Amino acid sequence: MLLDARSPADVTQAAQVLARGDLLGLPTETVYGLAADAGQDAAVRRIFAAKGRPAEHPLIVHVVAAPDVTEFAREVPDFAQRLMAAFWPGPLTLILPRRADRAAVAAGGQDSVGLRCPSHPAAQAVLRQARTLGVLGVAAPSANLFGRVSPTTAAHVQAEFPALAVLDGGACEVGIESTIVD
Repeated sequence: MLLDARSPADVTQAAQVLARGDLLGLPTETVYGLAADAGQDAAVRRIFAAKGRPAEHPLIVHVVAAPDVTEFAREVPDFAQRLMAAFWPGPLTLILPRRADRAAVAAGGQDSVGLRCPSHPAAQAVLRQARTLGVLGVAAPSANLFGRVSPTTAAHVQAEFPALAVLDGGACEVGIESTIVD
C-alpha cells in the first residue's frame, strides 16, 4: 500500500500503522527506513525477520526532537547535547547509554542505543503523529534486505517489500546512511 506524505490523512494512517505494531516504509533525508515502534518488541523483531538481519545488529531509533532522547538514553553527555543542538534534525546518529527498560530488542541487546532525529518533513510528521498515539520512538534501519543497497525512493521499497505500507515522501535528499558518533 502506497501512502502519500502530502496527505494529512495518509500521514495519520502511517502513524496508526506504527502504533498498532505493523511495519512501515518511512522516508528520511538519508534513505527509506523499515520502521516499527521501538517500544513494541514484537514489531521490532519483525524488522529483523523481514530484512533477514541478525538480531544482534542494533537498529537506530528515530525520535521527534532532542528532548525525546531521554526516553531511550539513561544519560546524555554534554558532547551529545552540543551535537544535537548543532546537527539535529539531520543525518547524525548518536550512540548513547540505553535505559534498561527501553528498546532492548532494537538495540540488539546492547547497553547502548543509536538515536537520531531525521529532518525529512514526512518523517517528522509521522513521528509527531505517532507520538500522540504512544509511540515514543521508531526503530528504522534501511528498508532493504540485509546486505543490499539502501532504498532512496518509495518504489525501491515497494520492489523489496511488496506487501509493506510505504509513505511516499519523494526521493531521499542525502542517499546514504547517517553519520554515527559513539
